[in-house]
Amino acid sequence: MTGIADKIIRRVRAKGRGKWVCTPKDFLDIGSRAAVDQALSRLVKSGDLRRVGHGLYDLPRISGVLKRPAPVNIDSAVAAVARRDSVRIMNDGIASANQLGLTNAVPAKTTYVTDGATRNVKIGGRTIRLRHAGPNVMSWAGKMSAPVAQALRWLGPQAATDDRVTMMLKQKLPDNVKKDLIRNSAHLPGWAASIVHDVADQHAEAV
Repeated sequence: MTGIADKIIRRVRAKGRGKWVCTPKDFLDIGSRAAVDQALSRLVKSGDLRRVGHGLYDLPRISGVLKRPAPVNIDSAVAAVARRDSVRIMNDGIASANQLGLTNAVPAKTTYVTDGATRNVKIGGRTIRLRHAGPNVMSWAGKMSAPVAQALRWLGPQAATDDRVTMMLKQKLPDNVKKDLIRNSAHLPGWAASIVHDVADQHAEAV
C-alpha cells in the first residue's frame, strides 16, 4: 500500500470495524483528492475496504451468524453523506417516534429529512430517501432532543396531546434532553411547545 493508503486504513481501523462510513473528503488532510481517490480504489480492490455507495466506504465487521460481512451501518452512512455533501440530515418523525416507543408503526421506506435537496441515495443495496425540510425542522439537527421534536411533529396535535405521551416522555427522557427541549422550544409549533413544557416543567426556569 502507498503511504496515503496506509494512513487511510489506519484512520478507518481506529474508528472501529463496522462503526464508521467514510468519504474521500474525510482524508483530504493527508493527500490531494486525486491521490485519496486512487488510494481508496486500491483499498477496495485489495479487500481492505468495502464500497457501500457512491463515494462511501467502510471497514465491515463479519456477522457471527452469517459468517459474512454484515450490512452497512445506515446511520453512519447517512452521516457520511451529510459530511460529503455539506448538508444536515436527521431521522424523520416516524422513525424517531418508533425509537422513543411512542408508536409501533415502522416506516415502509427508510427516510431522513435534510436541508439539502429531496433525492434518493443508494447505500449498501438499499434506497434511502432524503426529504427536504424547512428551517424550523432542520434547526434541530445535531441537538440531543431532536428525536423528541421530530416525534411530536409526526404524531401531530391530536395524538401528541394524549396524556400517555406526556407521561411516557417524562419518565423516559433524561434531564439533559428535557433541558435541551425547553431551550429550543421556540422552534416548535405552539401545541408541541406546550407539551414540551409539561414534560420538562421542572427545568423551564433553569434554562
